[in-house]
Amino acid sequence: MKKPSSSVFRKRLLSNMIAALALFAGFVAPRLAQAADHTDYAFGADLSFLKQVEDRGTKFKDAGMEKPGLEIFRDHGYNWIRLRLCVEPVGRGLPNDLAYTITMAKEAKKLGFKFFLTFHYSNAWADPTNEPTPEKWRGLTGEALVDAVFEYSRDTIAALREAGVMPDMVGIGNEVGNGTMWPVGKLPENWDAFAAIVYAGINGVDAGRGNNRRPQILIHVDHGGDPFLTRNFFEKLNSYGIPYDVIGVSFYPWSHGTLIDLRANLRFIAEELQKDVMVVETGYYWKPSRYFRESPPPFPETPEGQRQWWEAVNDAVMSTPHGRGKGVFWWEPAAAGGLVARGFFDDDHNALPVFEAFHQLTRPAHRTDGQQPPSVPPSALRFGSAP
Repeated sequence: MKKPSSSVFRKRLLSNMIAALALFAGFVAPRLAQAADHTDYAFGADLSFLKQVEDRGTKFKDAGMEKPGLEIFRDHGYNWIRLRLCVEPVGRGLPNDLAYTITMAKEAKKLGFKFFLTFHYSNAWADPTNEPTPEKWRGLTGEALVDAVFEYSRDTIAALREAGVMPDMVGIGNEVGNGTMWPVGKLPENWDAFAAIVYAGINGVDAGRGNNRRPQILIHVDHGGDPFLTRNFFEKLNSYGIPYDVIGVSFYPWSHGTLIDLRANLRFIAEELQKDVMVVETGYYWKPSRYFRESPPPFPETPEGQRQWWEAVNDAVMSTPHGRGKGVFWWEPAAAGGLVARGFFDDDHNALPVFEAFHQLTRPAHRTDGQQPPSVPPSALRFGSAP
């Protein structure tokens, strides 16, 4: 039999190599995509009280050494900060006006944190039991209230942009499962007004961002362990065509069910609503609380039990189908008063074991093999194309 010429042999070899590379790409590309699912994952904390606490003289300690609170969180793998913003004048002893928020955001950005802004659209607290209308907007209805929300959202985002602290994500309201700005935007009776208010907030973000990249838009409800309530709320919201990116849920063990309930709801959001999802509020006590006097808690109310809770919640989110779980945030882990017992520091302001929850996921922080880190984040890479 006549042997093939060297040129034919080279062509066949090249063809086989191309076929092998195509097969390799088909095998590796999906896995690279899966790996990138968690590249921008939020290991986060709502630290809205932190500056106020430190300004009043609290010195936080990590391994016995005094350090700024933000640095302690960064050093333990945290990469996102959540800050609430109240409409001025801010009441009930809260510090969260625009100037305070800008100062905190600047400090966080310097340390490499991403910034999640939550509009409370109230002068103080806003939650499912109380969503008050800001004083200066009371009496406004219909288009007048919608215009006020739009202008306030636009001007706030513009101010943040000009200060060099554009948010990476914006929450339109806080725990809005029962609506916002009662009575006008109260649910379930006023869906049309509520949808118009939410749309105005989103449009205000777009109007205020200038040429900056659009922040992710998050809609936050409180019922993290209830697929039924989640379905009813978001199917109705989606009927208005409101453009948002992420669903945020609160999940506290004394209010929102079991970890199995959380997993079921995360699965529903990912598979049925086809949305990315975050647990944007959770917490757990490191010493006995009033919540589990008559029934046992899922984990001991001890420093170690607190860490186990945080690991379990994070594992549930990371296990969300299709890579839709995008992060977790602990609510106020560096506060004062009654919140200390479910924070990340003991009564003497020493860091607790809960800080170790993400170590196995975020360490080592630096390469030890002599290679330089990539000049672009892995999530920006696409198989077969140059960065």
